Amino acid sequence: MSIEQSNCIRRFTRLCSDGYEQGWHEGNGGNLSYRMSAEDIEVCMPYMDAKGNPWIENGVTVPNLAGSFFIVTGAGKYMRKVSIDLHTNIGIVEINQDGTAYRVVWGFTDGTQPTSEFCAHLLTHSANVANGHEEDRVVYHAHVSNSIALANVVPADSRTITRIIWKSMAEAIIMFPEGIGALGFYAPGSTDVAHANAELMKTHRCAIWAHHGAILTASTFDQAFGMMQTLEKSAGIYTACRAMCGGTEPLQLLTDDQLRAICASNDIKPNTAYLD
Repeated sequence: MSIEQSNCIRRFTRLCSDGYEQGWHEGNGGNLSYRMSAEDIEVCMPYMDAKGNPWIENGVTVPNLAGSFFIVTGAGKYMRKVSIDLHTNIGIVEINQDGTAYRVVWGFTDGTQPTSEFCAHLLTHSANVANGHEEDRVVYHAHVSNSIALANVVPADSRTITRIIWKSMAEAIIMFPEGIGALGFYAPGSTDVAHANAELMKTHRCAIWAHHGAILTASTFDQAFGMMQTLEKSAGIYTACRAMCGGTEPLQLLTDDQLRAICASNDIKPNTAYLD
């Protein structure tokens, strides 16, 4: 079996293609990373070779990820090209024993390095491990247009965004019981957005970045796609309903009691800070 046939690479590639087909990855927009399991590493190790590649500073320190391996999309690369030019557009990197640097051990054959948002990915993975959510191995960032539009017309704060997403579609609170984090504008690829997002990810699994998109963490690639699709659909429903109401608040959003009933019937404990 070649590395291309491994489950982790095939599923990683599929999410890149699925996201592109949804229209979430214009140009080189968006990025994806996956913290490999012991089984993944065992399968892929015969194909990994540092080849004297240098250690490169992360830009952030993540000691609880020391020795980890990540599959990650490349800086400036296109999600639509991952499936047709795998070795150039994605790579596997190893984190050093101090959690301060990485080196390429597979892929990135043209000398590419990980996505410019790699700091945000690493800090999110680190938060998962610190919070005991080690099963959440996927971090996915997409330029989801309805969610970007939403943060252009309502305040980019977590409570406002959460209540809109929850109240616009019944399934949203099931998918995001802890709520949706929200950040105001930060320069893309900056360590500032990485650190601000890391704080949100201590208590949320998904956040909207104003004027930029959304980022989330999940246990599987299918779950990551489903979460992003649910977020984007709910945001789209709200913006469409608001437009139909002449720009005013939609009249038939779910009530807080209805949200509680949804949670009760699905044995879900919502974040009560976002309920009235």
